[in-house]
Amino acid sequence: MQFMMDYIHIREMEAGWTPPQHERFTKMSVFLSLTIRNGCSFAFSAAVGTLLCLAMKWQKAEAARREMEIQKTEAELKNLRNQINPHFLLNTLNNIYALISFDQTKAQKAVLSLSALLRQMLYGTQKNAITLKEEADFITHYVDLMRIRTGENVNIKLNISIPPSNDIFIAPVILISLVENAFKHGISPTMTSFISINLFSDGEKIEFEIKNSNFPKNNSDKSGHGIGLKQVAKRLDLAYKDKYEWIKGVDDLNKVYYSKIIIYDIKLCDNR
Repeated sequence: MQFMMDYIHIREMEAGWTPPQHERFTKMSVFLSLTIRNGCSFAFSAAVGTLLCLAMKWQKAEAARREMEIQKTEAELKNLRNQINPHFLLNTLNNIYALISFDQTKAQKAVLSLSALLRQMLYGTQKNAITLKEEADFITHYVDLMRIRTGENVNIKLNISIPPSNDIFIAPVILISLVENAFKHGISPTMTSFISINLFSDGEKIEFEIKNSNFPKNNSDKSGHGIGLKQVAKRLDLAYKDKYEWIKGVDDLNKVYYSKIIIYDIKLCDNR
């Protein structure tokens, strides 16, 4: 109603009607007020429109950038999944062949473990996530096969304590790399050695700890060169950014290498 009255007064002024002196100032004030208000309204609308346009362009650019990151991540994951030590298969087959001549029962069990392991490597590692039980079985089969390659001077302990349900997930090709690293660098052919592996979950987090005897390489030995641990770090960052802890190091006094990974995203919510 007030807007209509103001409009009528302005039209009267345009028609030549002169209001009393005491009303002139009021009418002029109304006119200026309307002009300023309309100008501000136009400026505000223009600003909002510009911001919306910029926001839409930014959103499209961010979506494109995110898609490129996803594609790069998936390519890196595929590459990492294919980097499990290829020598493991050859060495295991040679050991099974040697077992056949003096312990056929043990050799048969080893073949079953190898079959289960290869099945997991063929199908399980192509997924973005597997159940923790699947990962635990994978580690168990791997350790069983490695036992036939080690002597009596090596003490191997494997302890797995996880919920029986299959609602805890983990990215493949992380934990097995640490196990492989322990067998590669924690065993001496002549000295007493040990490997202790613990996998635990309380339904809220996953804890994986390995301790093994430490036999440092000399400077001339470049085999491995820390590639396994670099793969683990890369895989953790890709799958669990800001949702994990990794504590590792060497106890020089006791000559022990230790590594402990704690993962807090048991549903693997952010993994692609």
